[in-house]
Amino acid sequence: MHLAVSEAVRQFDSLLTSGEPILALAPMQDVTDLPFWDLMSRYGGPDVYYTEYFRVHSTSTLQKPILRSVTENPTGRPVIAQMIGNDIPALVRTAKELQQHCVAAIDLNLGCPAPVVYRKCAGGGLLREPKRIDAILGALREAVTVRFTVKTRIGFDDPAVFEELLPIFAKHQIDLLTVHGRTVREMYRSEVHYDYIARAVAALPCPVLANGNVDSAERGQEILNFTGAAGLMIGRGAIRNPWIFDQFRALRKGQPPILPLGTEVLEYIHALYHAVQPETVCEVAQVQKMKKYLNFIGLGIEPSGTFLHKIRRATLKSEFFSICTDYLTHQNPMPLIPFNFNLPQTDVLAVDPC
Repeated sequence: MHLAVSEAVRQFDSLLTSGEPILALAPMQDVTDLPFWDLMSRYGGPDVYYTEYFRVHSTSTLQKPILRSVTENPTGRPVIAQMIGNDIPALVRTAKELQQHCVAAIDLNLGCPAPVVYRKCAGGGLLREPKRIDAILGALREAVTVRFTVKTRIGFDDPAVFEELLPIFAKHQIDLLTVHGRTVREMYRSEVHYDYIARAVAALPCPVLANGNVDSAERGQEILNFTGAAGLMIGRGAIRNPWIFDQFRALRKGQPPILPLGTEVLEYIHALYHAVQPETVCEVAQVQKMKKYLNFIGLGIEPSGTFLHKIRRATLKSEFFSICTDYLTHQNPMPLIPFNFNLPQTDVLAVDPC
């Protein structure tokens, strides 16, 4: 089901005014592509999907694989196209190009903590330059005729700058702000500072989505209760537990969220393997690709870390699924909440999609 621009905007506006929490799938580079969206939609899916970020610079063009998520969107739900960059004319040009497609909103990424991004003063790197953010938002607000949204962290290395950013967001009348409650330097290892999300909710006239460590329906509701946010953006939790969106909806209705059985998690991993498998890829490369997803799924499978240790050393499809089968051929309900492994800072899990 492909949406027209007007229908996409109407659906998104309906979410903004419904009074019910908005559930968004976080944009995660090299993860939340079209096949992943399609798979998420089979499990209930979010209310709104954010694209991977379009890299924007003076000579950039719309990256075709990411654009396919917009033009071939199979979910029937609105899409928000995210951009990353700092070149104002290029950002304006790209925003206008994206609005020729079926997008409900244009989003600016002010939060990506990847060093390769922030060293170029893009993503989270822009949080060091509030005046530059002010100029960028002003230009984009004028160019964007659909809804205009921003995803941010609370600062680069010091959250004190957040108090300077909030009036800038308000000044440019953005339609929605997503706040990941950590600084760029904190990456994904610190506690999430939900009090800063609550500050944004209190200070801004637009809806605010809370982002960071939403690992269960119950945790999501606790975050909403504490922050007063208008909804949740879920990233790693959705990779690990694609049922999480429908679990949250059930909880809101006063129903107990249904937990998947071990065999159902195994079926999900099989489905994920085939969904994200390119037409031409060798077996070893596909197994390596799957480890990116299993780094998150594996956190919720068992508490010792043995599953992750084994799966990271698999090289063939048969070996990969033999390990999964050994741990998941059971009928026990699985919360899929991350166990605490006390992983070292150098562990691969310290690095996360944006």
